[in-house]
Amino acid sequence: MEDKFIDALKEALEMEDQEINFDDNFRDYDTWDSLSRLSLIAVLDSEFDVQIEDAKFAKLITVRDLYNAVVPTE
Repeated sequence: MEDKFIDALKEALEMEDQEINFDDNFRDYDTWDSLSRLSLIAVLDSEFDVQIEDAKFAKLITVRDLYNAVVPTE
């Protein structure tokens, strides 16, 4: 599931050739902007059937935070 999530994140942020780590602050990526944010929200909805409210999204800092919001813990 982690690989699928990372692939979706790379697609949304147009970072297919770059490494993404779970400790990264995804807002620090060079490709992060308001358009990539919308793209990420759309990809998470289509790939994982997850909608994250703005208030909750604003509190997500790292890739791991985002992953945990998208993928339920077992």
